[in-house]
Amino acid sequence: MRAVVTGATGFLGGHLARRLAADGWSVVGLGRDRAAGAALEAAGVPFVRHDLATDDAHRAGGPLNDVCRSADVVFHCAALSTPFGPVAAFHRANVAGTAAVIAACRGGNVGRLVHVSSPSVCFRWRDRLAVQESDPLPRPATRYAASKRAAEGLVAAAAAEGCTAVVLRPRALIGPGDAAVLPRIVAALERGRLPVIGDARAVADVTVVDNAVDALIAAATAPEGIVRGRTYHVSNGAPVPIWPMIARLAEALELPPPRGRLPQRLGFAIGWTNEMVHAALRRPGEPRLSRYAVAVLSTSQTLDIGAARRDLGWAPRLPAEDGLARFVAWWRAGRPADVERFGTRGTP
Repeated sequence: MRAVVTGATGFLGGHLARRLAADGWSVVGLGRDRAAGAALEAAGVPFVRHDLATDDAHRAGGPLNDVCRSADVVFHCAALSTPFGPVAAFHRANVAGTAAVIAACRGGNVGRLVHVSSPSVCFRWRDRLAVQESDPLPRPATRYAASKRAAEGLVAAAAAEGCTAVVLRPRALIGPGDAAVLPRIVAALERGRLPVIGDARAVADVTVVDNAVDALIAAATAPEGIVRGRTYHVSNGAPVPIWPMIARLAEALELPPPRGRLPQRLGFAIGWTNEMVHAALRRPGEPRLSRYAVAVLSTSQTLDIGAARRDLGWAPRLPAEDGLARFVAWWRAGRPADVERFGTRGTP
């Protein structure tokens, strides 16, 4: 099997590219980061530097088309993943970038497109349990979610026109190399100013990155008649209490545990104020506390993964405790310097 992985210098894409190579696939990784690309090549994965957020990447021809030509599978993992940022930047990276990948798949006789989306498209500002793929999508909570929803629409349209394409929505990836979910929490713990937000009863799905890789490979090899045009939720399938998990993370890294309580309503008010000040001062990145972060930490958000179990023959094999322990070991050993610790590479 010949595969192409976009976003191979990222967290999920990097794990996927290495697994495919170890399993005997012929795989090429695409990404922006030269240093991470060199590490991929050292692991036996040929690397092509390519940034889907550039205008040149969206024109016909070029390295994307050449690399994708006649591939059995293209795994589209690349994305601009952060709750905050200009609309135009999200559009270039996540919408126009996905359109370019679809065009390369169509023009290059690619066997299958496996598109990585995000369950943020399902997010509401309240508890949501066992969300199914068929549930109506709410108004996007962030610009990132809006761009991922638009990208899903492009993939669905391509599938309706004959492209063999499948969409996966893995939730809250954790494990060694995580540059978004747990590092955000670590940064807040290091500041010593992380209160328990809400009533501390919220639970959430997380996904050990190895389980997500398993699901991607299962989606790539499942019968075409089953998966074409389908969307699948992916998680560990065992919701974890958010605040006890954060307390375990603090203890493992010898950091101050969460202290005090912040009522959810007050948290939303602080988040809104932070966002207004952040926008008025045109600060880069995101506020230390936003309304979205308050909601993620104080509401229960879980997915129904029954369809993926049934259609893909997939099941999560590693528990959340494994992903947390391996993240802690990686972090304590000295994470790579390019890890962006304030959440610019992904969202829960």
